[in-house]
Amino acid sequence: MAKQETSNRKPTHSVYHVRGDGESAFWTKIGAGWMHEDQQGLNLSLDLMPVTGTGRLVIRVNKAEDAASE
Repeated sequence: MAKQETSNRKPTHSVYHVRGDGESAFWTKIGAGWMHEDQQGLNLSLDLMPVTGTGRLVIRVNKAEDAASE
């Protein structure tokens, strides 16, 4: 089983639910992710779960200014 080190480190990624496309897409931040030590995967912590069949999940690397506000 993988070590769980998410409680003492800042997230490396943000998780979003995205509805729509292009400029009209609506992005809702729903969680955070932490890169595995071996860089081969992520641990995700979701605050919300989309219940509709529309939209998609997008995982993005946090920018330096985003990480400072976490």
